[in-house]
Amino acid sequence: MQITSPHTFHIPVMGIAYTIDSPIKVACFGINSAISVIEDNILEVMRKYYYGQNNEPYVPITVKEEDYRARRITDYLNLMQRIVTSKMERLKASTFEGGSDLVKYFEMLPDTSLLKDKYHEWLFTLNPEKKGLLEKLLLKLVVPGAVEVNIMTKVDKENLDKNKDIIENGSDALTALKGYAKSELTNSSLIFSAGMNPRLYNYMENFSAFDAYEWGSFHKKVVIKVSDYRSALIQGKYLAKKGIWVSEFRIESGLNCGGHVFATQGLLMGPILQEFKEKRQELQDSLFELYNPALTAKGKLTFSEPHPIKIKVQGGIGTSEEDNLLRNYYQVDGTGWGTPFLLCPEATTVDEDTLELLRQSKDRDVVRSKASPLGVQFNYLKGTTAEKERLDRIAKEKPGSPCTEKLLVSNTEFTKEPICTASSKYQKMKLEQLESLNLSEEELELQREEVLGKECLCIGLSNAAAIRYEVPFLKKLTAVTICPGPNIVNFSKVASLREMTDHIYGRQNIMQYPNRPLMFVAELRLYIDFLKKEMKHTLTPTARDFKTWEKFSENLLDGIAHYYDLTANYILDNKAQFERDLADAKKEILQLQELQLQVG
Repeated sequence: MQITSPHTFHIPVMGIAYTIDSPIKVACFGINSAISVIEDNILEVMRKYYYGQNNEPYVPITVKEEDYRARRITDYLNLMQRIVTSKMERLKASTFEGGSDLVKYFEMLPDTSLLKDKYHEWLFTLNPEKKGLLEKLLLKLVVPGAVEVNIMTKVDKENLDKNKDIIENGSDALTALKGYAKSELTNSSLIFSAGMNPRLYNYMENFSAFDAYEWGSFHKKVVIKVSDYRSALIQGKYLAKKGIWVSEFRIESGLNCGGHVFATQGLLMGPILQEFKEKRQELQDSLFELYNPALTAKGKLTFSEPHPIKIKVQGGIGTSEEDNLLRNYYQVDGTGWGTPFLLCPEATTVDEDTLELLRQSKDRDVVRSKASPLGVQFNYLKGTTAEKERLDRIAKEKPGSPCTEKLLVSNTEFTKEPICTASSKYQKMKLEQLESLNLSEEELELQREEVLGKECLCIGLSNAAAIRYEVPFLKKLTAVTICPGPNIVNFSKVASLREMTDHIYGRQNIMQYPNRPLMFVAELRLYIDFLKKEMKHTLTPTARDFKTWEKFSENLLDGIAHYYDLTANYILDNKAQFERDLADAKKEILQLQELQLQVG
């Protein structure tokens, strides 16, 4: 039987280190959380740390061993599974007394939960015999949260053998998939983010771990993070043709999220969710039409009806009202709460200095930067040790970073083998090239900023765990990068896990600015700002640029019209303010359209 989390939210992957051991912390309370496995060197550090914590002998898996990367991933996930299982056994063996983890498990559940109702029934039952029977039932119904694993599909560097030949199926993303598929995790999910990687999706056919063992039940489910319905349909069909079912599509705001941002063409969260709501059955049927014949062709177990598909959403959620709106009006099956959990040490792993930086952050501190070597914009917190290190190197005329991990190498502009654009090697050559091009002063400065803005994310997003647990990772490389969503500025309290769940379920409010704009308005403003900057930084716009901006503006106005419909069909706590915010945004977009016409 498929186990379902008793909670309505999950904790998404954040960076590399920040959720690297979140399942160990929260799964025993029934909460699903996702980890990144792309950086195997920090996984090896975590393996050593948790083998010690679990009183098991640690045997290193060195880079000299065959298939070391996949084996590290598999072993860390197996270790994590054992720790979660052990913690669940201890929790079930504890007593129904105030302060115990068992009581905490039930008290953190949403008040709408049937399991919470049973717990309250036990709480107020005086009959000893009935109370004992209810205790046995409650213990039977206690289930762990799922261990979810995220693979960023675009991080897929080729790896070479001793003879410098490409290792077949040995790229970063493929070995991460292999490591996960071979693990002992059950009731787990593999999440693909950042778009479609055909090679990776094709490789999945080699693993039966993703097959359904009965209708609706998988040991390892497939989840795809998408920005719109079209992306879900394309990727879902691609996998269905291979006999692989996508059990969940996880919609993430294009701009109102942490980490890398993938802006839509002005398509806003509300209209996107509305399309999923209206076409959910169509999506399910479209995938099943391709899925069952593929199973037949492979001689696998077939099914008479489609497996369920869940739709979840994440990005910028900050209040219980917003959470309820998403689940009740748009009928999503769950929500992702990421950024606020960075201030919850019981759930995530953040070093003390960075935690304080997050706590004190204001609007101007979270920027959409070009720090990522992938060439994708990146939500980024200013003032980190990594930013200070980068600026210090520039001041000393030694820009760039040493490239030890090589996860984001992709540029072959100056070299035969790909190198990272954040590396000192690349930046030295690129800056020399720019100086030789006789560019205008303005253009030269713009391009220099672009080059010097790149930051080493492999190390920066990994170091928090090494610092927090005082375990060695990379000598003399201790800088930390963190990439919260803009929503972090609304939170300033370092919260317990109980306080965070109470906030999510509306039992208390830990928000710094309770009167902040609704998440839909926050996203809308981010898109308007995005469009403004695109227009400003395009020095010589083409007809194609004007057409793109026009479509972008039209989509934003369509989104605003959708939100006006929402206010007519759903009761919002602060409807008047929401409508004023929409009116202000509409006015600004119309002004941008006028400007486009004038310039065009």
